[in-house]
Amino acid sequence: MSSEPQQPGDALGIRRLRRWYDACWMFLGLAPSAIALHDGGRAGWLSAAVLAVLGVSYGLLRLWPGNRPVRPVVFLWLLIPALGAMAALPGGGAALLIVSLPMFWIYADGPGRAVALSGVATAATVLGGVADQGWSPDFRTGNAIATLIGYATGSLLGLWLHHIATRNDARAERLGAELEDARQKLAQAHRREGAAGERERLAREIHDTLAQGFASIVVLAEAARTSLESDPARGAQQLRSIEQTARENLAEARALVGSAPRTGASADALRRTLERFTEDTGIPVAAELPEHGLELDQTTRIALLRCTQESLANVRKHAAATAVGIVLGVGPDAVELEITDDGRGFRVDEASGFGLDGMRRRLAELGGELTVTSSPGDGTRVLAVLPANGQE
Repeated sequence: MSSEPQQPGDALGIRRLRRWYDACWMFLGLAPSAIALHDGGRAGWLSAAVLAVLGVSYGLLRLWPGNRPVRPVVFLWLLIPALGAMAALPGGGAALLIVSLPMFWIYADGPGRAVALSGVATAATVLGGVADQGWSPDFRTGNAIATLIGYATGSLLGLWLHHIATRNDARAERLGAELEDARQKLAQAHRREGAAGERERLAREIHDTLAQGFASIVVLAEAARTSLESDPARGAQQLRSIEQTARENLAEARALVGSAPRTGASADALRRTLERFTEDTGIPVAAELPEHGLELDQTTRIALLRCTQESLANVRKHAAATAVGIVLGVGPDAVELEITDDGRGFRVDEASGFGLDGMRRRLAELGGELTVTSSPGDGTRVLAVLPANGQE
């Protein structure tokens, strides 16, 4: 129990219960005592003064919960002699005590202090009754017994409620700790997922750009070493291709470090890629691309370019093809990129490697899909489909 109930943080139900108790204390405690003062006289005026002081003090306590003019512990120590005085004066101290017992549990600092203070109030009420009536049989069987029973009942009820509240607080604290632990684990999982996603993105970009470029440089360097003696012009051309590929790789590396992806695959960018492929490998490419380019958003252009680069790299390394075909077009609902070759083919269900999986993930992130059709001796067809809403 807290001696400073924090109203702004209390639950709505607790605030309502406090308001109901305020009304009960006023109408069942103060009001009946005031009505009992009908006979007037000096004692009646004293009782009225005591009730007025209690009412004003409690009003100050309840109406200003922050920076109170009357502190809770001060009010309780004011309530104790007031109860004894009301028991000694006309107005009925025992009934007022019974109605006031919850005050000690609301405002005392802990159950032990509540029991002790309410016990002092009970003793004050009994002594006030003795001073008023004397130790008569009527008093022994009336107010004193009612007062003691009320105190015992109130103490047991208060201890029981405090036990329930403490258990609920412990449960709430445990649940709060579990919730905080779950929140931290979820945040850690999100960070790990983000880091894994970023590693995957970088791995895919490196594979589709730098790794492919370095592979091209290695193939061109091997070819140039052979051609420099037998065909110097061809060797010189291959050296220029090596230089151009190295420059492109450098630009790609800078773009990756700066998190600024290069402008990707419009139809013109695809044409340049196909021209470089034919220049480096000697394999002709039959391309059906839009005459005036196809305007797509940045991510779609990059996805189409990466799919083209990966497919051509696979043709260069594995297909042993003599011709390649590429078709880029847009329908009512989708943009389609189809790449075919007449190479040796392969079993799609047995294929492994980062390239095809990387293409599938890249397209899936944009709501698209990749279809690969091939069989040994029949060449390969790669179809990349993306939603048409990526058009600018």
